[in-house]
Amino acid sequence: MNERRDRILTAFAEKFGGSPDLWARAPGRVDLMGSHTDYNLGYVLTLPISRDTVIAGRARHDGMVRLHSLAMDAEDCFTIDSVERAGRGYWGNYIRGVASVLLQEGFALTGLEAVIETVIPLGSGLSSSAALECAAAVLFQSLGGRQLDPVRMAQICQRAENEFAGVSCGILDQYTSCAGRAGCALLLDCKDLSSRPVRLPDDISVVICDTRARRELAGSEYGMRRADCELGAKLMGVPALRYASLKQLDSVSDALSARAARRCRFILEENERVLRLENALARGDREQIVALCAESFRGATELYEIVTFPMKMMVDAMLAAPGAIGARQAGAGFGGCMAAFVDTRSVAAFSNAVCLEYRKATGIEPIVYAVEAADGAGFVEEKWQEVNS
Repeated sequence: MNERRDRILTAFAEKFGGSPDLWARAPGRVDLMGSHTDYNLGYVLTLPISRDTVIAGRARHDGMVRLHSLAMDAEDCFTIDSVERAGRGYWGNYIRGVASVLLQEGFALTGLEAVIETVIPLGSGLSSSAALECAAAVLFQSLGGRQLDPVRMAQICQRAENEFAGVSCGILDQYTSCAGRAGCALLLDCKDLSSRPVRLPDDISVVICDTRARRELAGSEYGMRRADCELGAKLMGVPALRYASLKQLDSVSDALSARAARRCRFILEENERVLRLENALARGDREQIVALCAESFRGATELYEIVTFPMKMMVDAMLAAPGAIGARQAGAGFGGCMAAFVDTRSVAAFSNAVCLEYRKATGIEPIVYAVEAADGAGFVEEKWQEVNS
């Protein structure tokens, strides 16, 4: 913590002079079950993780927003009076989008100068973009003299990503980052944006295994799968796959392409697996956890087709490691991170074995680390800000 704070303070003094007086943070997230169910209005078991993004800032009174990203080693600058979109894929669009949507919602924003620092691996499927949006929303709200509840803030950040950054994501990432609760996963119902806390057994840890194979969420593959799901729902006469059954899907199979039918089937089955995993975790039923993770990964491979070669090699390494209980894809797939349930006593041995076996299979050096459930977006605890007292 002290190293991060000092790194931020040093960068702020170099870029802007003095020190920040506003410190905000927002966590990344990993889905424990529920790949691609969010935009189909289904269920997701999601974990806000103890890797986060911190933005340290100070108000300006000239309407300018000046940002420096330590991770990108880059700067962005725009004015509150005229928030314009930069090129597609530009990192600054996530913050510009939040400012733009808040202004549309009637917030009276002032300028800002800020340093951004993150310990969420970029492009790994752990929602670094959502954490950036949500931390920015906390700061902009403070500048605007208003406070949003977590669900409303998540909706605004989702709009920023959809409308401004050009990524047609569901609500999952932003909701988890805003509404997280330390010590708990969240069972999110994407139909009505309600959730309930789910405590993990004390003897089971969540370990993130980064394949180091980067992915691009805004790419065409994501959009194609979403379109297939929407087509399937339309043919079944329901507003989203959340409302459909496997029997209904079978009844329209002749009208769907084989590809679209496979993808709809995965969503329907995955949605049911979320509820089954919640119950398995409550009972500490390791046998059921193993089965559900295996079913999810098999479906992601054969039906939804989001699994790449590095992901297959990573799952093999995870399942062969000491203490492994279950292993599956995380995020949207196509590379990035994987998630494992691991016996808490074996986390170190598991991590070492995974690194060794994955490196042998791919020649890539992975990053493996355990995570804990973290609180949602908000201001950084006071001990980070002692320098200003």
